[in-house]
Amino acid sequence: MPENEPWEYSLHIPNDPRAVTISRRTLRLILTMHGLIRLADTAELLATELVSNAVRHTKGPAALHVRWLADMLRIGAWDADPEPPGLPCSLDQLVDSEDGRGLALVQACADLWGWQPLARHGSPGKYVWCDLAATQAPARVTPTRQEARPSATA
Repeated sequence: MPENEPWEYSLHIPNDPRAVTISRRTLRLILTMHGLIRLADTAELLATELVSNAVRHTKGPAALHVRWLADMLRIGAWDADPEPPGLPCSLDQLVDSEDGRGLALVQACADLWGWQPLARHGSPGKYVWCDLAATQAPARVTPTRQEARPSATA
């Protein structure tokens, strides 16, 4: 199948933390088989954040959806919670945070992202998605430099 032919895949996942790794590895295989390995690192990061949020913040099943159309990769996660995702902070504000970086990373690394309410099989929920252009350079997220602090042993 030529690289410019459209395609899409869906992976239905249970509410299980192992689903994040399974989703990430499945996505890498899909991109490899379609000759889009150059997008894999950034796409894996984006999918990991979206699926992690779906598994961590909801109680029901979820799904990873991947679509290639017109040189654009769309990665999305459906979950059973109809509540909108929280708005991301800037990565600079999250340097010392233990969590809450997911959508900030998506916003920083994707070309576009959003969400929409979406019912599936009669169940309410939402679909959070992001787009990655074929010309996307690999993600380079560098933490902000923190000022040096004197060590306790000095």
